[in-house]
Amino acid sequence: MGSVRNALIATAVLMAVSPTLLGAFHASGARGTWGMIVTVFFVFFPASSAVTLPSPLLAKLAIEARPGREGSSLGIVMAAGSVGAIFGAIVAGFVALPLIGSTLTFAACGAAALLCLPFLRGGEPGNKAITAAAVVFVAFVGFAGTPACQFESGLSCLYIDKRGPEVRLVSDGTLQASERRVPASQDDMTVGLGLSYTEWLWARMDQDLGPNATVLFVGGGGYTLPTKLLESRPEARAVAVEIDPLVTDVVRAHMPRAGAMIARTGYDPFRDGEGRLGLVHQDGRVYLNETRQKFDAVVMDAFSSGSVPAHLVTVETFARLRDIVEGPVYVNLIDTEDGPLARGVHAILRSLFARVEIAEGAWSDRSRANILFAASDKPLAPLDNLPKGYRTTQISEARAFTDDRGWVGHR
Repeated sequence: MGSVRNALIATAVLMAVSPTLLGAFHASGARGTWGMIVTVFFVFFPASSAVTLPSPLLAKLAIEARPGREGSSLGIVMAAGSVGAIFGAIVAGFVALPLIGSTLTFAACGAAALLCLPFLRGGEPGNKAITAAAVVFVAFVGFAGTPACQFESGLSCLYIDKRGPEVRLVSDGTLQASERRVPASQDDMTVGLGLSYTEWLWARMDQDLGPNATVLFVGGGGYTLPTKLLESRPEARAVAVEIDPLVTDVVRAHMPRAGAMIARTGYDPFRDGEGRLGLVHQDGRVYLNETRQKFDAVVMDAFSSGSVPAHLVTVETFARLRDIVEGPVYVNLIDTEDGPLARGVHAILRSLFARVEIAEGAWSDRSRANILFAASDKPLAPLDNLPKGYRTTQISEARAFTDDRGWVGHR
C-alpha cells in the first residue's frame, strides 16, 4: 500500500510541474515531430507511469472481494479505467482547459490524485509531512504558477507581442500574424501587413480581383488580409472561417486595425444576415462542405501547430472549392525546399486548375519557408514586384493527397 501512496504523490507533483517543464522544453528549442516526441516522453511519461501503479492493486482487491467471479471483477476494473480515461479527456480538453487554462488543469489533476490518499487502507501509514508538502506544492503551483499561455483555449495557446513597430500574434509557438503600427497622421485606409507572405498574397489579390470581390478566407489568424481587402475596396466582402473563437476575441482586443474592422463590419452569417466581414467559427472543411455561398476567390491559410491540417489539403477539399469559388485559389503553407507537403499540394492544384503560380520566401534556420500558390483556370499576370526575399520557383511532380491517402508529415 505504501508504494501506491508514493505513486499517487509522485503523480500529483509531476502533473503540477508539467506546464513548467513544457515551457522549458519549448524554450530549449524542441520543435517539430521529434521535439514533440521528446517533450511528451520526458514531461508526461513519468506521471503517466506513476498513475498506473495503483491499477494492479485495485484489480487484486476486486478479485479477492468476489471469489469465483474473478473474470467479471477484472472486467469491471478495466471498464472503470476506460470510462475514467474517456471522461477525464473530455473534461480536461473541452471544459477545464478553455475555462481555467493548462496550469490550473494540471494542478487539478494532481489534486485529484491526492484526494485518493484518504481512501487507502492497510499497510504502513504514509509520511504526513511528505503528503502535506505535496498538497501545499500542488496548490501553490496551481494558483501562483506562471501560465503556460497568455491566452488559452482547448485549441490554441496564444501570445500577443507588442514590442517594436509591429503587433504580433503567436499561436502554439508559431508566428501567425503581424500588423504594422500605422502612425495616427497617416490615412485610415493604410493597413500595414507585417509578414512578407501576406504582402505576396495581397499583391496577387490586388492584381487579380475586382472592386466588389467576395473572398473566402479559410483560417482567420490575425485577420490582416481581410482587413486589407475591405479597407482598400469599399464594395468588397469577405467571410473568414476560424475554428477557434478565442483567436477572434484576441484579435478584436489587441490587433488595432483588424480589431477595429471586426468591430465595425463583423457579423455572423448564420444569424445576422448580410454584412461585409462574415465571422464563422467552424472547421474549414465542415464549412466548405456545407456552405451554399459563392465566392470570387479563396485564401487557404489555416495552420495547426505550425503545419496545415491534413484534411484541408486533399483533392476532395479543392474539388469542393472549384464548386463554390469562381476565381483564383491562393494557398499558403510552410515546408522545406521541394518538400513533401509542397509537392502534394502542387499535385492537387495541377490536377484541378489550368494554371498554377508558385513563389517561395526566405529560408529559416530550420530550412523551412513559406511556399505560396496561386491557381486559376484563367491566365494570371506575373507580379511586377515581389516582396523582399521572395522568388518564383518550381516544384517536383508527386502524388496528390486524398482523403484516403493524405498529408502525414510534420505536425
